[in-house]
Amino acid sequence: MGGTAVIETDLAIIGSGGGAFAAAIRATSLGQRVVMVERSTVGGTCVNTGCVPSKALLAAAGARHVALDASGRFPGLAASAGPVDMPGLMAGKDGLVEGMRSEKYVDLIADYGWDLRRGEAAFTGTAQDPVLEITGRGGAVEEVRAGHYLVATGSAPWAPPIPGLEDVDYLTSTTAMELPEVPESMIVLGGGYVALEQAQLFARLGSQVTVLARSRLLSGEEPEVSKTLMGVFADEGIQVLRRAAVESVGTDPATGGVVVAATTRAGRQEFTADRLLVATGRRAVTEGLGLGTVGVATGGRGEILVEDTLASSHPRIWAAGDVTGHPEFVYVASAHGVTAVENAFHGAGQRVDYTHLPRVTFTSPAVGAVGMTDKQAREAGIRCECRVLPLEYVPRALVNRDTRGFIKIVADADTGRIVGITAVAQEAGDLAAAGVYILSAGMTVDQVATLWCPYLTMAEGVKIAAQSFRTDVSKLSCCAA
Repeated sequence: MGGTAVIETDLAIIGSGGGAFAAAIRATSLGQRVVMVERSTVGGTCVNTGCVPSKALLAAAGARHVALDASGRFPGLAASAGPVDMPGLMAGKDGLVEGMRSEKYVDLIADYGWDLRRGEAAFTGTAQDPVLEITGRGGAVEEVRAGHYLVATGSAPWAPPIPGLEDVDYLTSTTAMELPEVPESMIVLGGGYVALEQAQLFARLGSQVTVLARSRLLSGEEPEVSKTLMGVFADEGIQVLRRAAVESVGTDPATGGVVVAATTRAGRQEFTADRLLVATGRRAVTEGLGLGTVGVATGGRGEILVEDTLASSHPRIWAAGDVTGHPEFVYVASAHGVTAVENAFHGAGQRVDYTHLPRVTFTSPAVGAVGMTDKQAREAGIRCECRVLPLEYVPRALVNRDTRGFIKIVADADTGRIVGITAVAQEAGDLAAAGVYILSAGMTVDQVATLWCPYLTMAEGVKIAAQSFRTDVSKLSCCAA
């Protein structure tokens, strides 16, 4: 490879998302030289095609829904909403994304002073002497030799092997963010958080949406979550069919749209719509990286197998974020990046602990949870006691005129220690964040029941839920402690 440029550095990072940036910032702060390689747009999934654009559009769809729903919810108030200007909506979303990409990603590279290289990266060499080869857009090849390497290439939407799917122009959570118009009708495959957020988003923008899910909605959460969301979606005209096994996908000859054949409780059925959105999960992006060449082990879904220190099977190669197959949240990726750097350069032995990891689904009402579900607590051998507080007992929900939802607390029956909190409510993500502190402090239901809490906040619902372990909350004054 005579003539190939060789770059020597302390840390080489493949990817430029949340995990990659957290690692680069930490490493440069420690005085390490960093080279970052990105083959596409700087910023990764979250800012470009995930969290930021989807939540921006969800907020817009929510505003439209509030306008359409206000007259029914609030006496004396009249409101309306016209058709959606989808190009204008997308332009606004793109402007937000571009601004955040510049301010929170691109500009930071110059501020911290690491080296960004554009091109395709792949490992060459051997397990004893790994080398990162970068092929630039013009075909130029560079070699990077680093003391440590971090793979932070993220994940991408995955579609199951359904007969006929490859012949249909289906949408993913990424391509749906670029639609030039609101489809009149849409079928969504999946029952996870991406499927539910996208289903409600397009329903609120004006699509007639049908959701086909293999099991209950958000099957990893409390069963009350699925029941509540089923009611919410029904109220908003979204048809949900659970235990739907999709058999095939094809083109509807009458309309040019899609036709999905599925077996449901009612037998074999066919569903038609203008567009099909497949939201059945994501897979790690590792193809073409040459991981096997340098002895990095991967799993059945392509994910890099790591210890909870983020170390791979190679002592100098680390991984962070979605590419590990660990929980797919940008705050997990960021924690991974910092942890990997500390362990690589300081031998800190830090380990990622997901015990109190919060999780949020940005439907409306939202779903927020932290800690164990009732089922998980029992499987862990905890003799648990639970309370489910309907939102009709939470004053904030009453004044919002939206009591669809609940707050559930799972506690150790022997000690009263809270081991799990789940909420379906407005601002449920904030309740999950509060739950992190409650669980991390090992607080009991009696402690939470007697804490100060401002009146007419949704967080007050957590206190009332704790009070329900000892008190009939239906007999409390609305303003009583």
